Amino acid sequence: MVPRGGQLPTRTVTVEELRIDHTNVADYAAVTGLRYGNTVPLTYPFALTFPSVMSLVTGFDFPFAAMGSVHTENHITRYRPIAVTDTVGVRVHAENLREHRKGLLVDLVTAISVGNELAWQQVTTFLHQQRTSLSGEPKPPPQKQPRLPPPAAVLRITPSRIRRYAAVGGDHNPIHTSPIAARLFGFPTVIAHGMFSAAAVLANVEARLPDAVRYSVRFGKPVLLPASVGVYVDEADNGWDLTLRNMSKGYPHLTGTLRPL
Repeated sequence: MVPRGGQLPTRTVTVEELRIDHTNVADYAAVTGLRYGNTVPLTYPFALTFPSVMSLVTGFDFPFAAMGSVHTENHITRYRPIAVTDTVGVRVHAENLREHRKGLLVDLVTAISVGNELAWQQVTTFLHQQRTSLSGEPKPPPQKQPRLPPPAAVLRITPSRIRRYAAVGGDHNPIHTSPIAARLFGFPTVIAHGMFSAAAVLANVEARLPDAVRYSVRFGKPVLLPASVGVYVDEADNGWDLTLRNMSKGYPHLTGTLRPL
């Protein structure tokens, strides 16, 4: 086999005219708890453009295999709502390959336009675990978890709900749907998709979001299924801080911020 290169591909995956499937939007809203209306939910374009992202990262010119990579962060900027009747253009490219103590990080940048107007953009960060020149750096000290008040909501996630999300969102990574595959990748059982969690916690404030908004999430320890996890919502800087926590041990599965543009 020819080894993969150490550089990112310079190509951009482009879809000139992508129609939005109303039924898929409705199914996405139903499984995540978000609203189905005249415009798509803030996180829905992640699912809409997932095939385009995968076509980039599964190419042989990508520096590492997508399978087994870890989604560590996601930063969404919505400049204007996207209607369910819109036909959109999609562009995806990779940038910022860099070393980390645990491996290699890469950013995948997705842009959605309606006509000539940029409507939505995201930066998705993946970690490929391998040895790097930073592998010898010490681990950050463990943080003492705060004593928590009761959560704003309890999110109950079952394996069947995640299988439905996988079908709707197109992310069929077996660590989310197969206990055997999950164990092969080091998990004791199946885990929730990070972007399912990002969508589900968003449901708690979705009705109050402005049209132009930035949503940034960082993923912590995976949610092992089935699970009941606590959703914490705090108002801050004209927006909200969102946290999804293990209810018995207090550690975060997800931390997020929502801020108006």
